Amino acid sequence: MRDNLGFIDSLRDTREPLVEIVLQPGTRTVVVQDPALIHQMLKALAPSLDKGRLYDKLGQLLGDSVVTATGRPHVRKRRQLQPAFAHTEISRYVDIMRDEVTATVTGWELGRPLDVREAMVGLSLDMLAKTVFAGSLDDAVFRRLRSDLSVVMNGVGVRLMLPDWAERLPLPFNRRFDRARAGVRATVNTAVEELQASGHDTGDMLSMLLRAVDEETGEPLTGDQICSEILTLAVAGTETTASVLSWTLYELARHPGIEARVLAELDEVLGERPVAFDDVTRLPYLNRVITETLRLHHPGWLVTRRTTEETRLGEWTLPAGTELAYCQHALHRDPERFPDPLTFDPDRWNDAAQEPPPGAFLPFGDGKHKCMGDRFARTEMVTAIATMLRAVRLELAEGQAIRQVARLTVRPRALRMTVRPRNRPRAGVGH
Repeated sequence: MRDNLGFIDSLRDTREPLVEIVLQPGTRTVVVQDPALIHQMLKALAPSLDKGRLYDKLGQLLGDSVVTATGRPHVRKRRQLQPAFAHTEISRYVDIMRDEVTATVTGWELGRPLDVREAMVGLSLDMLAKTVFAGSLDDAVFRRLRSDLSVVMNGVGVRLMLPDWAERLPLPFNRRFDRARAGVRATVNTAVEELQASGHDTGDMLSMLLRAVDEETGEPLTGDQICSEILTLAVAGTETTASVLSWTLYELARHPGIEARVLAELDEVLGERPVAFDDVTRLPYLNRVITETLRLHHPGWLVTRRTTEETRLGEWTLPAGTELAYCQHALHRDPERFPDPLTFDPDRWNDAAQEPPPGAFLPFGDGKHKCMGDRFARTEMVTAIATMLRAVRLELAEGQAIRQVARLTVRPRALRMTVRPRNRPRAGVGH
């Protein structure tokens, strides 16, 4: 509890592929450290595993969703939701994302310190909420929804770690969380009912979810099901995106040469126009910067699975009910797979022939439970970084040391940077 990341990192010193730890009395947890075994766990063994205690608790808190479901229900949910993350849909979201970044940056005061992590949480939440509800909510309702989502997102990490009985205590924290969660459900259910009654397609993700049907029954998603998907998407997507954006801005401020190369690429590819969807794949160096951030500062620190029957993993036989876990943060810093692992080096991704082996680099997971929003998330990141960098320069205080903490995600603690103007006007802000 005092240093969860340090503890997980220390397991690597054992040089053992599997290490058993006790997170809760009576619960056996095996941390898988060998990439080949992680690959086997996520791919070959996936049909015989469920997602484990953390995902059980997430389902209790936010409702049944594609993130928490396993087995056949997961496959059905994934197919229902896949159209919302299709190439054509994401391309429609980029203008919304860019407008939210522009509005956020415009509100920053030049010469003043900025809490970057909090700013990125707010930006990520705005980008997500606007893509989901762009045409479905008026401003007052949208502001209330954003406020409620913020409370849920900030509180879910604590609630995940609490025993079930602690959730029932009449504490102010519990009351705020429960009230905000109920508020989100009420807002989404009202929006669903109004959209269904009007028959309009507002062009946002909510309209897309309303068109989704169960492949076996032909039935559409209910309001409660849509709400659970949106709540889980907000928690799983917003916090992780905010952490990656924060760490990317931090590393660019620490490495002005890398930042200069990103800016030169943006000038070459974009000229004076703002970033568009087609540019996401036309900015290879910026993409390598984001990939390297996902390696060095991956926001996920513990991913779980659980055996449902006696299971053979490598040369070990594990009984049913064994909790399995792996840590992306520790995995991506393994010096055996990533030379000089603590150095931020986007050029390590230049040569496809040097890519790490299966199971060694898992920015979005792998197998049938791989994050279905990976393309959406990368589009958000490229759009946000490209737009912010061309508008302002974020400056670290000299000698500032940033600590990392693991809560719901691995994120920077107290990342404050000063907002400076760019030397010359750049495209992207005000368009």
